[in-house]
Amino acid sequence: MTLLSDTSGNLGDIVFQGANSGGYLDLADGRRVLLSEIDTAASKVAARAAQAGWRRGDRVVLLANNGTDFTAAYLGLMRAGMVAVPVSYRLPADTVAYIMSDCAAVGVLTSPEHARLAPAKIARFDITDFGRHAGLPTNASIRPGPGEIAEILYTSGSTGRPKGVPLSHDGQLWALKRFLAVSAPAPQSTIIAAPAYHMNGLFFTTVALALGYFAISMPRFDARQYLQLAAEHRCTLISGIPTMFALMARQVDLLHELDLSSVTDVIIGSAPLTQALVDRVHAIFPNATVRNSYGTTETGPAMFGPHPAGLARPQLAIGYPYPDVEWRLVGGATPDEGELHTRTPATLAGYLNLPEVTRQRLQDGWYATGDVLRRDAQGFFHFVGRADDMFVCGGENVYPGEVEKLLERHPAVLEAAVVSVSDEIKGAIPIAFIVKSAEVEVSADEIKAFALEHGPAFSHPRAVVFLDHMPLGGTHKIDKALLSARAADLAKTMDR
Repeated sequence: MTLLSDTSGNLGDIVFQGANSGGYLDLADGRRVLLSEIDTAASKVAARAAQAGWRRGDRVVLLANNGTDFTAAYLGLMRAGMVAVPVSYRLPADTVAYIMSDCAAVGVLTSPEHARLAPAKIARFDITDFGRHAGLPTNASIRPGPGEIAEILYTSGSTGRPKGVPLSHDGQLWALKRFLAVSAPAPQSTIIAAPAYHMNGLFFTTVALALGYFAISMPRFDARQYLQLAAEHRCTLISGIPTMFALMARQVDLLHELDLSSVTDVIIGSAPLTQALVDRVHAIFPNATVRNSYGTTETGPAMFGPHPAGLARPQLAIGYPYPDVEWRLVGGATPDEGELHTRTPATLAGYLNLPEVTRQRLQDGWYATGDVLRRDAQGFFHFVGRADDMFVCGGENVYPGEVEKLLERHPAVLEAAVVSVSDEIKGAIPIAFIVKSAEVEVSADEIKAFALEHGPAFSHPRAVVFLDHMPLGGTHKIDKALLSARAADLAKTMDR
C-alpha cells in the first residue's frame, strides 16, 4: 500500500488527497467539513504557529474536545515543526499545570470551556479561531530528521504523576502504514468517540484522515447517541474500548429499534476483551467482524495484525506480530507465555525527564510492556493480564483479567471487574464487582458457585459487589484504583 509513500515524512501531512475523500461531521458545533477543509485549516494553524514566534521543537499543549479544531491544530503544529502535546481536560488543574511544566510548553491551544485549567502564566490561545486569520504558509511542511519528536502523550498511570511519552514522526508513520495496509479502503464511515488525548482516539483519528473515511466526531462518548449515529449514518467501521461497548449493550430498548446492519467491522482495544463481550457486540452488530486490537503508547498503537499464512484469527487473539516487530516473552512458565518485551520502529527513546523509569523499562531499545501474553501453536498472541495486576492467592498466581473473562461467561453478568485485597491466610484474595444484565437475576452466592464450578478454586471471588455501573476514568476505562479502595474497606468487614 503506497498511500503515505509520497508524504514529507511529517505526521501532520497524512490527510487523504484522493477524489473519494470523506470528511467530518463535527458534533461539537454541528459543522460538516471536507477533508480538504481540514487540510487547509491545518496549514493555517502552521502559519499562525510560526507567527506566534514558536520554533521547531517547541512544545504546544492541546486542551480541547475531539473535533475539527483539535484535529487541525494537531496536524498544523506538527507541520510547522512544533511538538503537539494533547492533554486530558478531565485532569485536575494542578496535574495539567504539572504536565505543562514537565514538557516546557510555550503555549496552549484550548477551547473556552477548558481554558480555566491552563495556568495563567502560559500563553493561551482559543483553538476555535487560532489559525483562521493567518495567511497560508509559503513553505511546505518541515521534513523531520530521523527520530524527531512529533508529539508527546501522557500516560494515565494508576500511581504517581502522568509520564510523558515522546513519539517520533517516523515511528508513528510506520505504525500507521502497518495498520492501513490491513484496513478497508474508502469509502467507509465511522465514529470517533474515544478522546483524542488518548492513543486509542488519536490513532483512530489519523487512520480516518489517512484513508479518507467519513468520520463523525463526538466531543464525548454517550452510548445512546453513539448507537443512534451509527444507525442514522449507516456507519461501516467502528472502534472503541470494551467499556464503551459494554455501555452500548445496556441500551436494550434502543437496540430493538435501530438497524445497525451496516456495521461490518468493529475494532476493540486498549483494555482486555472477553468472549462474553464479543458475543454481545455480535448481537448488537450482527454483520460485523470483531477484531481485538493491542498496542502500547510507548511502542506503537499497531503491533499485531493478520497471520502471514492467512490463517483465521481466534476470536480473542490480538493477532500475529507485524513485520519489524521484535518480541520476546519473559519470566513465564513456558517460552510461549510471559511478559512481552518488544522493540519496534515506533518505540520511544525514553520517557520525558524520567531517566530512572527509562532505565527500568528500556534496555537496548527493548521495552518491557508489563503485559503478560500467551502465544498459541499457530503464532497468534493472546492477552493474559498485567504483570503488576497479578497477585498470589494461597501460593497460586491469579490474573484478574482471566477471572473477569470467566465471570462474564455467566448469562447474568454484563461486566466484571476483579481486584485483590490483602488477606492474612491467603496473602491476597479476589474481590469481584459486577454489573448485572437486566434480563437475568443472580445472587452473590451464585456468582461464587459459578466461578468455583468453571475455574480454579483459588481464583474464585471471596466477595461479590453489585454495581449499577462501573466507575470510569478519563479514558473510559474502568477506574480500578477506586474499586481497590472500596474493596479494601469491604475486606475490613469480612469474617475471615
